This record gives sequence, structure tokens and C-alpha cells, in this order.
Amino acid sequence: MAEYVLFTDSTTDLTPELVEEMDVQVLPMRFMLDGKEYSNYPDNRELSPKEFYDKLRAGSMSTTSQINSATFMEAFTPVLEAGKDILYVAFSSGLSGTYQSACLAAEDLREQFPERTIDCVDTLQASMGEGLVAYAAAMLKKDGMPLAELAAWLRENVQRFCAWFTVDDLMFLKRGGRLSGVAAVAGTLLGIKPVLHVDPDGHLIAMEKVRGRKASLDALVRHFETSAETHAEQTVFISHGDCLEDCQYVADKIKAFGVKRICIGTIGPVIGAHSGPGTVALFFTGSPR
Repeated sequence: MAEYVLFTDSTTDLTPELVEEMDVQVLPMRFMLDGKEYSNYPDNRELSPKEFYDKLRAGSMSTTSQINSATFMEAFTPVLEAGKDILYVAFSSGLSGTYQSACLAAEDLREQFPERTIDCVDTLQASMGEGLVAYAAAMLKKDGMPLAELAAWLRENVQRFCAWFTVDDLMFLKRGGRLSGVAAVAGTLLGIKPVLHVDPDGHLIAMEKVRGRKASLDALVRHFETSAETHAEQTVFISHGDCLEDCQYVADKIKAFGVKRICIGTIGPVIGAHSGPGTVALFFTGSPR
């Protein structure tokens, strides 16, 4: 069996500890904040999450950009030259053109390295939902699953990965075009908090509206309770937009179901630019999206 390297991108919001455990190469995505460009690495070496979210709270605007084909070719080429194959686990094609860029790069590289395998899998997920798919892939790779078999498993099972979000500031959804201005203002005045879901095509959609922060956090737990697979066998990922206390509230509720493992991480600037501070997101495996 040919040796292969697992790649993903920084929208997985994986912690440095998880990156090391998974033995995965993470490509940084870029974002702009106050006229300066940053690269988003798992260790947040260029800007801490606290600084990023404090700037958003102070009124700064952030924009993001996808990884282009040239960057993928630059990252993939040394691995291929070393005689190894590549499996890339990608950010949702429903939210970014990054997956398409990777596919274009792979197509070009297959002509240069016809003896090598380069496969790109669309997770149809974001943040630590994408991270949870990558984690599952990494664990199966450690168990010795060949690349072709693993890629097929991912495509067959990607719809089993579930994602539920809630946001604290509706204005960030308004800026991203996912909520009208009138709805954002009215919802803010009424204390309405949306509960959002990543649909089968990898788009972020609003599923329900509840009144009050605690009710929105409880809604995430409720969706886990009703749609997760065997609770005791779950590895659950939870990410947050600089609101660890609220994230821990959800984690404590999830622990009561006896799950195997809970990993907590911060929503990075690429996702956080669109969801804003105060976002809490819950990821698990369950009934199809």
C-alpha cells in the first residue's frame, strides 16, 4: 500500500493538539482585518482569537479569501515528489470555492505525477464540523485504511456528520446576506436567537428561532439528544466564538449523555468573520442531515 499524507485547511478550527494527534497537514486560509492580511494557522501565530473577536466587537470588519490552486500545488508538490499520495479533506463547497481550487490543482498535478494518487473530498461542513470529518479520516488512516478505501468511506458517510450553530449577534448574519436587515433589527430587539444547521449541500441555513441565549444553547443539546447516533460512542466537537463559558455549558450538558470524548476549540477568523463573537457550534455523527 502506497504511503499517503492527509491534508485539510484551517477552517477545520482544529487545536494544535488535535493537529498533532491526527498527523494532518493544515493549509492556512487568509483573512483581512483593518486593512491588514493575515494567515490563519491552527496555533493562531499571527493574531489571537481574543484579539480578533475584540476587534469585531469594536466595529472592525473582516473579509476572507479561499485557498487558490497555486497554493495547493505548492503544498502538494513536495509530497508527490517524495513518492507519497495525497488525500485532501476540504471545506464545504457550499460555502467556499476552496474545494474547486484543490480539484483544479489535483488535475494539473496528476499530469505531472501520473503514478501518484491525489484525491479531494468535499466535507460539506465548516469549522469543527469539517474538523470532525478530518478527525474520523485521521483515525481510520491510523488504523491502516488505504487511501482509496478511506476516500470512498468519507463520501459514503459525509451526510452522517451533523452541525448545529447558534449566534449571539444577528448583525453578522445580516452582513453575510443570511438575514435581512429588518429581521436582524427586529430579532435583536426581541431577543431572538436563531438555531442554524448545515444542510446536505453544505450551506448554512436557519432552522428555528428561540427567545434568549440559554434557550438557543439548550436547542443545540436537544438536537444532539434526538438525532445523534449511540451517545456513548460519540466523539463530539464544539467550537465557539470567544464565549468559552457558553461553550462549556453545552459541553457539560452533552457529557450527561455519557459521550466518549468532547473536544473544544475556538471558531477561527475565517468562519468567525461571518458568524461573529458569541457563536457556539456543536458537531457529532447522527441521522442523515
